Amino acid sequence: QLQLVESGGGLVQPGGYQRLSCAASGVPLDYYAIGWFRQAPGKGREAVSCIRFSDGNTYYADSVKGRFNISRDNVKNTVYLQMNSLKPEDTAVYYCAAAWSIGDFKMGRYVYWGQGTQVTVSS
Repeated sequence: QLQLVESGGGLVQPGGYQRLSCAASGVPLDYYAIGWFRQAPGKGREAVSCIRFSDGNTYYADSVKGRFNISRDNVKNTVYLQMNSLKPEDTAVYYCAAAWSIGDFKMGRYVYWGQGTQVTVSS
């Protein structure tokens, strides 16, 4: 079974930046697309970004394209989400998640996910 542990998050001012980390363990990661979805109060889940661990292919939601960057460390089995130019509408609980493919990730078909970390963008 795949375990995903998030770190990072917290309060940041609009226009600021933050980095989330997701440490994965338990099974080889090459089979998965790993990334982040978020959920704001009263809203549904939104697939934010993911990376296919085997070849580094990535996906970004239109709402974060050009501001967020996802990367992976194959040695540490960790995925990072660098979030720049943060906006109040980015406020949400961010969950690290794994899916069998980028297509599945975009569709919200997660097979594993972590506990989540709160990101609040406010002045």
